[in-house]
Amino acid sequence: MTDTGKLFYTKEHEWVELVNDDYVRIGITEYAVEQLGDIVFVELPEVGTDLSEEDEFATVESVKSTSEIYAPVDGSVAKVNSGLEDEPEKMNESPYEEGWLIELQSKNAVDTSDLLDEKAYQDYLDTL
Repeated sequence: MTDTGKLFYTKEHEWVELVNDDYVRIGITEYAVEQLGDIVFVELPEVGTDLSEEDEFATVESVKSTSEIYAPVDGSVAKVNSGLEDEPEKMNESPYEEGWLIELQSKNAVDTSDLLDEKAYQDYLDTL
């Protein structure tokens, strides 16, 4: 699994892996995947798309519902997980490894101050 010391979370159940100061990988948490059920389709943005925090960047469809995914940080899409187009179920099987969605490159150091660390996210889940 990803080094959880570098993972941050949102209350909307996205995770952010800090790869380095200005580069992150983004996905949705195991909790989000469990709530969605079996994922059958994923729509991702084009590489080069500029995103601001809270911009919608992906759509995830499951047998239960469709959910929009929002950018937890600012940046430009540097890479997308194109493997999800043919195998969206990877999000169910491995949300932190093979089921990641996009990688963002930021012009500056990524600001994680509005994100939750592992303990704060677990505490938040306990309130749901």
